[in-house]
Amino acid sequence: MQNPEFVKAAFSAIAKRYVATNHVLSMGIDLLWRQRAVQRISEWKPKNILDLATGTGDLALAFQRAIPEVDILGSDFCPEMLEIAQQRGLRKMICADAMDLPFEDESFDVVTVAFGLRNMADYAGALNEMKRVLKPNGHLLVLDFSLPDNLLRAPYRFYLHKILPTIAGIMTGHKAAYDYLADSIESFPCGDDMIKLMDQCGYRFIDAEPLNGGIATIYTATK
Repeated sequence: MQNPEFVKAAFSAIAKRYVATNHVLSMGIDLLWRQRAVQRISEWKPKNILDLATGTGDLALAFQRAIPEVDILGSDFCPEMLEIAQQRGLRKMICADAMDLPFEDESFDVVTVAFGLRNMADYAGALNEMKRVLKPNGHLLVLDFSLPDNLLRAPYRFYLHKILPTIAGIMTGHKAAYDYLADSIESFPCGDDMIKLMDQCGYRFIDAEPLNGGIATIYTATK
């Protein structure tokens, strides 16, 4: 669980360099992860999608390009990030807190959150709020970092705590934001723990798809 004031300040500070820094730190692999998310969602054939913690719009823009017939709405509680998303071409967005969404019950076919649930103040509370705005039989997709349970675990953790914050600090001038990133990944439930949490929140047909050896995971579920 995270401190929303710290998270908001951190993302506001790095907004202008966020996109470039992410691509460098992941060596571009994050683009492939989002494309996989687009593939999964395209299979559901939604009419509308709410992309929470949209940030600078990476996932929402991927949807906008791949399935332009679908109504895409990006939501984030950091206006500085949304300003970048708008400059990059995201057509519809709203500044809102994912813990208290300004939407009626059962408003969306799909809710997505990429690298954002981990930053929210209450994981279960956020998942329940997402479920509230999903239509019956609507789909949830969560894309986030995870910890591998294989030989990648040790070198990945070394990269997270020693190399990534240093590079990101040079690129953004805000090393503390990326020290926080590493710590948040360590404490975030992943794999079976995330499946259990989604089950406790009342989701069904829960699936976890590890990516690149488990350094990230796509979780899908149905209301």
